[in-house]
This record gives sequence, structure tokens and C-alpha cells, in this order.
Amino acid sequence: MIEPKPGGVVTEAYLRVKPEDGYELRDVMGGDLRREVRVLDHGFVALVDAMPRMVAVEPGSGEAPSADGAIVQAARVSYGVGTKKVSEDRGLIRYLMRHRHTTPFEMVEFKFHCSMPIFIARQWIRHRTANVNEYSGRYSIMPDRFYHPTVDAVRKQSKTNRQGGEESIDAATAQQFLDYLTRAEEHYKEYVSLTEQGVTRELARAGLPVNLYTEWYWKCDLHNILHFLNLRLDEHAQLEIREYARAMLALIEPIVPVAVEAFRDYMLEGMRLTRLEIDAIRNGNPEIETTNSREQREWQDKRGRLGISDDR
Repeated sequence: MIEPKPGGVVTEAYLRVKPEDGYELRDVMGGDLRREVRVLDHGFVALVDAMPRMVAVEPGSGEAPSADGAIVQAARVSYGVGTKKVSEDRGLIRYLMRHRHTTPFEMVEFKFHCSMPIFIARQWIRHRTANVNEYSGRYSIMPDRFYHPTVDAVRKQSKTNRQGGEESIDAATAQQFLDYLTRAEEHYKEYVSLTEQGVTRELARAGLPVNLYTEWYWKCDLHNILHFLNLRLDEHAQLEIREYARAMLALIEPIVPVAVEAFRDYMLEGMRLTRLEIDAIRNGNPEIETTNSREQREWQDKRGRLGISDDR
């Protein structure tokens, strides 16, 4: 990363990379126009652009071009000149993540092209921090692509998690569900036929099931992407959207490796403790002082992750 002269003003002319500066511009996507990961049976997550796209690196350093520098650059505008050694960039990014100073992470953006079942898109769109443009069934015929889970992926409703479940249902019931999906998909032929007879596309699509695939372009800054991933990689998130989150994480990690490392350490694989939980640890109590059964279950889950036994 090119630094401003001590005490000087950063100008566009100064930041312009020239051969005599000892740097060269490299593409964080390695010249690729698209990097794609297939998801489910017909879906995908494709990275189509990143900002910053071109970064300055030292020739012969062996370092892969990374957008992590944009995070550091933005943070140092706030913190002042201070320490500017490249070796300390990782420490600064980890400090920012650890203390939830999120604004510098907003200086990096990614644009994705995604295809997912409509019922997953409706969950996804609840994250209202991105710019989204979706395939329009008013202008075009919806493609003949439907999500069909495997028999093992058909799950039965959890008794404790109202949102879903993890345990597979018996094979006979699973097959009954898959047959039900097939019958619902038979509406597609009639949908196409009705549009050919003149029924407007915006109305004809109303009878299509939500396992139909849609697609969109989704552009978001790194801070909000990591928030999305933290929620959708959680074991309580729906299995199908977790697959999309895994694909997205795999695509951005090579471009912001230090930020993703900090994300794993402090958010994804970290743990937040409440005051009640801290008091229980301090006092050696197996339970927290609450009558809320959900809070109690969450505390027991955390105790298991922390390796705290009841006989402590």
C-alpha cells in the first residue's frame, strides 16, 4: 500500500502508481471476469467484481494482491499517521474487528451474481444493506429450474427450533414430499402455455412454486457481507442458505484474507457472553439466573463449547 508523506496531504497525483515508485498494480481477481461456485442442484454464487480492483504491490514480494489494504488506509485516515509498517497492518485489522470498529470494512465492496430458489431469496433479501437487481418475471419467462433436495436433505420440524430442523425425516415421508414438489412443478408447462395465449407474464407467474430458481446481482460492502455471513453460517440458519454463505465466504477470502481471518477468530468462531453468563462463570454456577428457557439452553450450548463441566 502506498502511504502519504509524513505530515503531507494525500493527493491523487501522489497516489498514482509509477514504475519509479517501486510498486506495480495488480488485480485482486487475478484478471478473472468471474469466479463461480455451484450451489445446490441448479444454483450458484459468482463473484463478478471487487472494489478496490487494482492494488499496489511490491514487485517480487511474492504477496498475492489483497484488498485488505483499503481497510487499513481508511482506518488510518481516522487514527492519523501513527504506525505505518506493513507488518502491522494485520494487527490493525484484527484490532478493528475485535473492537467492532466497522466503518473501515465498508471501504471494500463485492458484486455477486447469484441464483437461488425463491424461498431462499426471500430470506436473503431481509438483509437490507445491499444493492440488488433481480431477474424480472414481468419482462421475461422464468427459467424452468426448480430446487429438488435429496431424500436425506428433507428434514423434520424441530420441537425446539420453530424455524426449521436438522434431523432427516423417514424416507417414505421424504419421498412423499418430493412427489408433492414434482406435482407443483407441473404448473410450469401451463404457465408457459398461458403466456403464449396472451396472459400477461406478471400475472401468469403467480401460480409458480417458491422452489423455482430466481437470480440477481447483489453488491454489498465487506462489513455488511460479514454480518450476513455471521448470521447465515450459524448452525441455526436454514441448511440451503448456509450453502450459499459458504460459497460467498470462499470467494471473498482470497481477496481479503486478513479480514476473513479476523472474522473467523472474533465473530464466526468466537463467542459473546452476556452479563448473566459472565456471572455464572465467575461464581461457578451451572445455570444462569433467569427463568427464560431459551436463554438457559443457549447457556448450556456455550458451556459445552467452552468445555465447562457441571462438576466444576
